Amino acid sequence: MHRLSVTALAVTLTATLVVVSVLALMLGTVHIPWRDTCRFLWNELTGGTIASADVPNYRIVVDARLPRVLLAALVGAGLSGVGLIVQAMVRNALADPYVLGISSGASVGATAVVLFGVFGALGIYALSTAAFAGALGATVLVYLIARSAAGLVPLRLVLTGTALSYGFSAATTVLVFMAPHGDAARSVMFWLLGSLTTATWQVVPLAAAVALTGLVVIGLYARHLNALSMGDEVCAALGVNASRFRLVLFVVAAAMTGCFVSICGAVGFVGLVVPHVARILVGADHRRLIVITPLLGAVFLVTADLLSRTMIPPQELPLGAITAAVGVPTFVLLMRRRGALMDAG
Repeated sequence: MHRLSVTALAVTLTATLVVVSVLALMLGTVHIPWRDTCRFLWNELTGGTIASADVPNYRIVVDARLPRVLLAALVGAGLSGVGLIVQAMVRNALADPYVLGISSGASVGATAVVLFGVFGALGIYALSTAAFAGALGATVLVYLIARSAAGLVPLRLVLTGTALSYGFSAATTVLVFMAPHGDAARSVMFWLLGSLTTATWQVVPLAAAVALTGLVVIGLYARHLNALSMGDEVCAALGVNASRFRLVLFVVAAAMTGCFVSICGAVGFVGLVVPHVARILVGADHRRLIVITPLLGAVFLVTADLLSRTMIPPQELPLGAITAAVGVPTFVLLMRRRGALMDAG
């Protein structure tokens, strides 16, 4: 099957990301012309001056929308990369970053903060701290239960993650049911479906560090991922310790997923659908996929966040609802393609 040039596709996706990002900066409750938007960005980069009449729009673009667009791109790229390694790790094309139960554990921590004020002393950092703590606890629990004498076996890891995910989801449901205030429960449900409404410049450096570090690690181990996706026997023949490598991938996936969920909630389908689309475009070689998959994920999530803000203004739809609306039919179409649903290799 003919595959697209990685370089040409990467340039196209980068240009698309720039266009979509500019649209996301322009559109919203307040429409800002593209010339003004570009001028504000240029002045921000060069330290130029802004006329007093332009200050309100400048603040909307630079302080409200720009960190949100950057965060959407980083989370989209990161979750897509995690989906890529999880599918190779468990050798299952249906796997995604949340199959390990990490996001469900994070949801328990976040729900406890919103409903009952746990970690309230941390102020604005309470939600992200509790969510990450929940993700970390879920990671440790999944590892302790799933490990065996043979290491982290793919099937055992998936079954453990799935079972604990249901358990954590049940715990979240009980907490919501016990909520003393209806508005708090609504806030929890909105967060559980994913949202970038709280995006600020303070969290962008953290998301950037996690996403870039994780993607670099994935890129460095691209050859190993090719071997792992073909089975432990192939890994052994190539001198790769499959069990140890799977543990490294598990830690990377858990850290990245926990961080992203703590920032924007559980945004589904990004890590499931995007790697599939990338494989159709450039093949199954992870050396090519690690270039294209994050770019596709960034474009997808920036576009989804733009739609969530602009479909029914001034109200905002949960980000996860938009990704599901796009992801479900896309995934159905991919399944109907011959050979689309195969092992990650």
